[in-house]
Amino acid sequence: MVNLSPEAEAAGYRLISLEATESTNDDALQAARSGDPGQLWIVAAEQHAGRGRHGRQWSSPPGNLYASLVLIDPCEPQHAPQLGFVAGLALHEAIETVTGVSAPRLSLKWPNDLLLDGAKVSGLLLEGHRLQGSGPLAIIIGMGVNVAFAPTGTPYPTKALQSVRPGLTRDDVFQALSASFAQTFSAWRNAARMNANDPFGPIRRLWLERAAGLGQEVTLRLPSGEKRGIFEGLDRFGRLQLKTVSGAELIDAGDLYFPQLLHE
Repeated sequence: MVNLSPEAEAAGYRLISLEATESTNDDALQAARSGDPGQLWIVAAEQHAGRGRHGRQWSSPPGNLYASLVLIDPCEPQHAPQLGFVAGLALHEAIETVTGVSAPRLSLKWPNDLLLDGAKVSGLLLEGHRLQGSGPLAIIIGMGVNVAFAPTGTPYPTKALQSVRPGLTRDDVFQALSASFAQTFSAWRNAARMNANDPFGPIRRLWLERAAGLGQEVTLRLPSGEKRGIFEGLDRFGRLQLKTVSGAELIDAGDLYFPQLLHE
């Protein structure tokens, strides 16, 4: 059982806490399709069919945090991808709060991972669904956090938070996360109202301050193959700015690696 933070409750968030489920993202989508008004967290102690980006299986043993958040019409559709960066910042803040570890040891890897000492401790999955044809836009933000256990057999190092904070529980992490997301999401929406021309600006700046590999040579694995270059930053839409031998490129999506993150 986990609990919402007082800050999240005050901001109108709600919680369904489950012992086991197939996928919290699937449960969240079902809630949205059943008419849930949003700001609903669904958290499970164990998942039997958890997934990451590109449909990859997500290892979901008991002891870690598996959480999905439903938001209904949180923004204009063109701004929805920014919510991945909002959630990443909230996650970074939450883990810093409960572990005492901050940047650069704790860093964000574009577009959706959290690293601790260069090893992955969390992944994030952002999904958008238009309900009932032309109805509301449901955004599902799924997060898996390695609290007690780190998966093995991955193409990159992994780590569990208990390695730096023994005794940490998934409830500790979720309470911090529910509080930090409520605050970060509210700040992002306020910034959007104040600066419609660049609502992503403040979030982009904060995200880049915590970014892994910024200014370094990186490898991007894309459907079309690999690209290598210098990770120079993010544009106003969250696309990765890559400086290559043939010039500057903007990358919408892909898997980012840098030398110390690979198991070769």
